[in-house]
Amino acid sequence: MSEAIASREERLAAYNANIAAAEKNPMLSPETGRPLSKANAVRFGAGFLAFGVLWMSGLGIVSAVLLPMHYKSIDGISADALVGIVNAFTAVASLVANLMFGNFSDRSRSRFGRRTPWIIFGAVLGGVTLFLTGTTHNAVLLTFFYCACMFGLNCMIAPVVAILSDRVPSKIRGTMSAFYGAGSTIGSPIGTMLGALFIKNLTPGFAVAGVLMLLGGVVAVIIIPKEQPADFLPKDEGSLKDVLVSFRPPKFDTAHDFYKAFVGRFCMLISYQMISVYQLYIIQNYIGQSVDESAVTVSVVSMITMVMTLVGSFISGPVSDLIGRRKVPVVVASVLFAIGIAMPWLIPSSLGMYLFAGIAGLGYAVYSAVDQALLVDVLPSKEEAGKDLGILNMATTLGQMCGPIIMSSIVVALGYSFAFPVAIALAIVGCFFIMAIKKVK
Repeated sequence: MSEAIASREERLAAYNANIAAAEKNPMLSPETGRPLSKANAVRFGAGFLAFGVLWMSGLGIVSAVLLPMHYKSIDGISADALVGIVNAFTAVASLVANLMFGNFSDRSRSRFGRRTPWIIFGAVLGGVTLFLTGTTHNAVLLTFFYCACMFGLNCMIAPVVAILSDRVPSKIRGTMSAFYGAGSTIGSPIGTMLGALFIKNLTPGFAVAGVLMLLGGVVAVIIIPKEQPADFLPKDEGSLKDVLVSFRPPKFDTAHDFYKAFVGRFCMLISYQMISVYQLYIIQNYIGQSVDESAVTVSVVSMITMVMTLVGSFISGPVSDLIGRRKVPVVVASVLFAIGIAMPWLIPSSLGMYLFAGIAGLGYAVYSAVDQALLVDVLPSKEEAGKDLGILNMATTLGQMCGPIIMSSIVVALGYSFAFPVAIALAIVGCFFIMAIKKVK
């Protein structure tokens, strides 16, 4: 047996031993089998935070401000119709990309690691195509570029989230998940504010957005401790059929908790999207405010939400790690969110919306911060973490698709008074599915 082969076998044995040790001791890293140093813990947290802030800022510039303006310059189709078409295609692209790139990163055997090459590739693809979205006045090309951007974005997100499973000790996953959630929360309003600066000069705005998205992946890879090579792992020499089969979800009879987490997140995201997407319409049509009054209310609601989200994100993760519980914070968050939704329903005024922003904003922040760590904890296989997390994250995309459709259908058929209790019920149903998980405390 050659020295190279022996060395590879030794590295594989050490890799498996490190994973086994981390499963027994939550303080150990699955990558090294040793506790994470304070310096590396800070680097992981800073990397997740920077990643969330940068990609969300870039996307927020475009999705919240520039793209709606750009739609108006497309000839041959109304802006309203184009919004629906582009959203439908990008939703499908996100669903496919999340699953595809998570699986591909699982199967990678690069000397640069399993996740790093895909993060860099996704950063380049996402950044370039986000810029190109603003350079065309052809509806087909615009849709193509924006879908390609979603592929690039999910090519980054799926491997970055898998790092929580691969390299972060389970004892601090809640904290690291909170850093990523807080980054995304901070990035969204930053993107909206930056987008407003370019509302009359779109092309430079699209360029800035593309650069920010590209930097998201690059900066994350630079800050996060270098990933170990994966070239010693056994290569999958399977056929195309084997590759396609590898995309299948875990077997239900061995992954009950996995599917409970999926349904719980799906229900919560539907509830969240029902209210957040229709927020302005709720203020104007249900509460009855004028355009000027609603503008003031929306601004105050956004400020309250951002403050409460930051507080919830940075507190809930460390608390979850400290008490060693995932389900309790997620369940409490779901109940808070449901209570928050009830506020404008019972108090149809600015006060009701402000209470919604404070209570539901805190609840959703806690949920977002801890839920990602919970998803990692219910994974049935470490070797397929990227693919399985991609499947779980499909619950987010599906919820984002279904929420506005359900809300619109209820409002048109029955009115807002019936929509609120449905959203509350969905949040509570999701809560019950999370409580039913047995593998996680």
